[in-house]
Amino acid sequence: MFKVERVGPKRLNMEFSGKLDSTEMEMALDEIVTHSEGIEDGEMLFEIPEFRFPTPGAMAVEFSRLPAMFRVIRRFNKAAVLADETWVQRVSELEGMLIPWMRIKAFKLSEKPVAEAWLSAD
Repeated sequence: MFKVERVGPKRLNMEFSGKLDSTEMEMALDEIVTHSEGIEDGEMLFEIPEFRFPTPGAMAVEFSRLPAMFRVIRRFNKAAVLADETWVQRVSELEGMLIPWMRIKAFKLSEKPVAEAWLSAD
């Protein structure tokens, strides 16, 4: 399951859980591109209640769309990741170290108000 919602002029909220197949991945990436149009210096909130690795077909779709996804990611400078699995939190923050313009911070699912406050702070 993957949901994308635009919340205001600069923010996307995304929720995903379970295992994505190639069709779901393609739809999810299309939604991200569509909902992020016109955003500059944006913020993202990811809620990941249950992470399962996507199918190989879904990963192939994601890799085939990397150039477009990098253009989308450039629209954002901050992301909060809500997940209870420690390894998901660590990998998310590691990604933030690899994307120089992006600040990524992980929080537990129960810390959503704290994550939203962090996103809103300058």
